[in-house]
Amino acid sequence: MSHDRRQRALVIGGGGMLSDCVEQLLAQGWHVVLPSKRYRPLGKCPKLDGSGGTARWVRADWSAPAALARDVARELDGPADLLVAWLPENHRVPVLRAVGGSLAGGAGVVEVYSCAELPGGLPEPALPEHVTQRVALGYIPLRRGRRHANHAETSAAITAAVTRALRDAPPEADQIGEPDIWPHLAQLRS
Repeated sequence: MSHDRRQRALVIGGGGMLSDCVEQLLAQGWHVVLPSKRYRPLGKCPKLDGSGGTARWVRADWSAPAALARDVARELDGPADLLVAWLPENHRVPVLRAVGGSLAGGAGVVEVYSCAELPGGLPEPALPEHVTQRVALGYIPLRRGRRHANHAETSAAITAAVTRALRDAPPEADQIGEPDIWPHLAQLRS
């Protein structure tokens, strides 16, 4: 079945914290391909009428990017107009470069990072030929200690980045909370 009239999105790691993004795309009629390690049904996906989108899950093995790219291309059934990805940092570049061939020329890209995995700051985008919006999720300082950004904060930041990507806005990097400074403090003390 061809999805030629529909916009296509590739949302890598589409379960969990990216589920709100996926649900919004589906409600807007997108064809969304969701590679992830484990199948996670969309819990609160709205009931969609005939104009709603479609979602296809793809089993992902981050250590086999070529096989993943092949499976993604088959499920997309055409070039993707949007890529949203939240991957472990050690797999980010190989996976995104492998699936990059499935993107349309002007496709927007959103990369989401966990600051805990980025001791040297934000990395360069994996696909420099595409305008990339970046979201770095850090820790929210509290009076005593800190906490991870919650689901609502994370979803809002990702939604804002996707909106910018779809509007062809210049690239931006949003940081929610503060980076993980504890390892750096330990290094300074030694």
